[in-house]
Amino acid sequence: MNPLQTHCLDVTRRHFLGDCGVGLGKMALAGLLTGSLSGRALAAAGDASGPLPNRGAHFAGKAKRVIHLFMAGAPSQLELFDYKPALAKLEGKPLPPSVIGGQRYAFIRPDAAVLGPRFKFARHGQSGAEISEMLPYLSKVVDDICLVRSVKTDQFNHAPAQIFFNTGFSQPGRPSLGSWALYGLGAESQNLPAFVVMSTAGGLSGGSTLWSSGFLPTVYTGVRFRNQGPPILNVNSPAGVDAALQRETLDAVKGLNQRRLASQGDPEITTRIAAYEMAFRLQSSAPELMDLKSESKETLELYGCDPDKPSFARACLLSRRMIERGVRFVNIYHEGWDAHSDVAGNVKSNAAATDQASAALVIDLKRRGLLEDTLVVWGGEFGRTPMVESNPALGRSQGRDHHPQAYTVWMAGGGIKGGMSYGATDDLGFHVAQDPVHVHDLQATLLHCLGFDHEKLTYHHAGRDFRLTDVHGHVVKALLS
Repeated sequence: MNPLQTHCLDVTRRHFLGDCGVGLGKMALAGLLTGSLSGRALAAAGDASGPLPNRGAHFAGKAKRVIHLFMAGAPSQLELFDYKPALAKLEGKPLPPSVIGGQRYAFIRPDAAVLGPRFKFARHGQSGAEISEMLPYLSKVVDDICLVRSVKTDQFNHAPAQIFFNTGFSQPGRPSLGSWALYGLGAESQNLPAFVVMSTAGGLSGGSTLWSSGFLPTVYTGVRFRNQGPPILNVNSPAGVDAALQRETLDAVKGLNQRRLASQGDPEITTRIAAYEMAFRLQSSAPELMDLKSESKETLELYGCDPDKPSFARACLLSRRMIERGVRFVNIYHEGWDAHSDVAGNVKSNAAATDQASAALVIDLKRRGLLEDTLVVWGGEFGRTPMVESNPALGRSQGRDHHPQAYTVWMAGGGIKGGMSYGATDDLGFHVAQDPVHVHDLQATLLHCLGFDHEKLTYHHAGRDFRLTDVHGHVVKALLS
């Protein structure tokens, strides 16, 4: 192969643009000067080793950060938040065909018998919110949360529904909620990732797509922390490598990467540089973050947290410590709510694992003055059916199937009105009867709390501008404080 051929193979489209006098730097600068959030040549602007830039919100949002408690598997709203005494009266009988319509289900027949609520409900707080006996801790903070009982989604299987809630699209490839938040608001901390992910139970149907940056530069991808041991593998230096040698090595690698970035203009090289630098800083910041010895006994008891054992409670306490240290977005995934059998036992065990810590997070943030600018979101990918799932061949009984038509999500802080219940389902909990809230509406409202117009927060990819809500969604203004 001759030198000319070798040179031609090394010429990329980005290199061509740079040689023609356009250049990614100029494109990025033009976007910054016009205040655009289109995302063209995003990674070419700024210092790759420093925090990601805040590109300027569209207006003053009340939330600066988000803690998203995702209940993967879909909790039963009928056992937790949406009390339907009419179901108890109909138990053992099929729902009227007029209610079912043409709806089909994966594991039950449309004429399946009704299953009444498995637990008692009571009203709490000045707001009088009706909550299940399985949530004794959340019942104490109902005046600080907003219950949205009229959420609906387009998806009825776990993986696409989880991806849909977290990315606005049912298939992999789109940026996640955390990635969009980070893309718009940038990072505050140089010592911790701006977007952190933790998982406290089994595997997730949607996998890492749930915190992926999709077609955004990978610098906006969530960083997953492990439940125990070092939060990130291979962060510690190997034996015989001291800090000085490591710093010299990183500087040499950074220099080579910067030369490659200058010649190729590939934004993924920027991500690589930032990842090396973050890993170096995490060697000191991560152990300090994960060490809960500085927390008081009262705080540990508030969360129900054993600092030496992985749990949802430990993850919630760590999320509070993270936002105090400048982390922008925290995802905590708790898997295990898929109650195709024994819905009562499923709800009882998962509520026991999550209720105290979820409520404690709201209390702790509030008393530290952090709740007003931290948005907390709790909910799953869809709801559960009013009808029972019983299948002896599969060993299932007294369960509930997937139900995308209606379910409940609660939010607190960060510009959301506390002490209210919004929306309602019909007497049988099958359809939304009042104030429907689509998943895209929740996403639009979340971005609004952060200071963004969801129709204007876009990224140019594959020939068009994309956004979290695609071409759907509206802000639910009634939820805003």
